Amino acid sequence: MTKKNITRALMVAIIVGSLLNLINSYDVLWNKNFTPRNTLRIVLTYITPFCVSLYSSIKASKTV
Repeated sequence: MTKKNITRALMVAIIVGSLLNLINSYDVLWNKNFTPRNTLRIVLTYITPFCVSLYSSIKASKTV
């Protein structure tokens, strides 16, 4: 795991997570209805693409 892998995964998480949150949680964001459950959903929407991107980046660099 390198700094480059983490940086790339963070960029993917920011872009993909933001897009998915706009699609899936626009009503929560628009109405500012931040319950603990909604906040957890929003956070997990950023964590998921980060983990997937980091995992795939690490696996791809090990096969080279």
